[in-house]
Formats: sequence, C-alpha cells, structure tokens
Amino acid sequence: MDRKRVFEGIRHAARRQAGFTLIELMVVVALVGILGAVAIPAYRDYVTRGRLTDAFSALGSAQTQAEEFWSNAHTYAGFDQGTPRRLPADSANFTYSLPVATDSAFKITATGRAAANGFVYSIDQSGTRSTDQSPTGWGTSATCWIDRKGGQCVQ
Repeated sequence: MDRKRVFEGIRHAARRQAGFTLIELMVVVALVGILGAVAIPAYRDYVTRGRLTDAFSALGSAQTQAEEFWSNAHTYAGFDQGTPRRLPADSANFTYSLPVATDSAFKITATGRAAANGFVYSIDQSGTRSTDQSPTGWGTSATCWIDRKGGQCVQ
C-alpha cells in the first residue's frame, strides 16, 4: 500500500507541473515588451544610417567630377548637362540636383525620398558638407553630414 501512495503522489505532482502560471507568462510578456521598445527603434535608426551612406558616397564622387569638369572648362556652369550624366544617378533613397552652378561655385544636393525622406545633404566647391534638412531628432549642420540622431556628424 505504501508503494501505491508514492506513485499517486508522483502522478499528482507531475500533473501540477504541466503548465506555466499566469505570473510567469506576464513576466515573459513584460520582458518581450521592454526589449521590443528598445530594440525596434535602435534597429530602425541603424537601417536609416545605412541608407544615408548612398548620399555620402555619391556626393563625394560628384565633387570630384565637378572639379574635373572645372579643370577642363574653367567653369562649373553646365556640369549637370551633357552625356554621360555627371551628377550621380538617382537611387531608391536619393535624388541628386545642381541648384547652384556658376563660373566659380557649385552646390550639389542629395534629397531623400522613400525610406530616406526628409534628409537633404549637400556639398560645394570648397568641399563643405552640410545637412540642410533632416527628420525630427536628427538635426542640421552647415559644416558636416549628420548620420545619427542627436546631430552626430560623419567623420
């Protein structure tokens, strides 16, 4: 008889341990919520920063092309005309334009679209990089390209 009681006690204990308590489930849900609240915005900013490099590399390359054009023509006027196109090709994230082109000065602008909407970067004949516009929280600068929230510049 004693043996029978032992087996029944084990079976009863096994039935009680079959699931999770409501408190355990609520703790897990709370932890997932906290991790999601931190990780998702950080990941979104990381992906956005990756998209911004399109503009940085294209503008740097365009400045070199503009200087080459000036050394041949002694003017920046007309840099955006002709074949092949000297301005960077528009990408999924940025369009490129030349709003200023005189004999001695130029300004090439990258305007964000789609996932990079709200960002506007530019470079001029002196190599001055500027962040003319950005979404809330990123900041602007007349002397650098901002690539992080809080106004941190690309180095």
